[in-house]
Amino acid sequence: MLTSHCIVRQTFMRIFWLGLTLVMVLLVPSQAADISGKWAFSVDLENGGHGDPAFVFKQQSGKLTGTYNGPLGERPVAGTVTGDVAQFGFSVEQDGDTAKVTYTAKIESPTKMSGTIKFESPGGGGSGKWTAVKQ
Repeated sequence: MLTSHCIVRQTFMRIFWLGLTLVMVLLVPSQAADISGKWAFSVDLENGGHGDPAFVFKQQSGKLTGTYNGPLGERPVAGTVTGDVAQFGFSVEQDGDTAKVTYTAKIESPTKMSGTIKFESPGGGGSGKWTAVKQ
């Protein structure tokens, strides 16, 4: 009887420590993925429009800077990266108004990401989806 009690106690302690270790690992903030480099995007807008812009990113800690080069010209880009989520964008002058373009990304791997795009301007807005691969 004493032996089975010891086995149960040892098993319980192993499960307890394994669970505690798992909880601690999950509570440690994940390190941001580094998306520095050149990316080729494929953007599909809800209104049927399509574009294939290129982005060049430079990431330092959680801060993202870079350039956009596509149908809207060449623009400086700024944003953030937290874990496997990035948000970045730029502003562009259209028809006398300033439009804000925001990309939200799910970083799927070091060479692939996808997400949504949102346009906001005084004259209206739009949205769409995109995918990107690192060059």
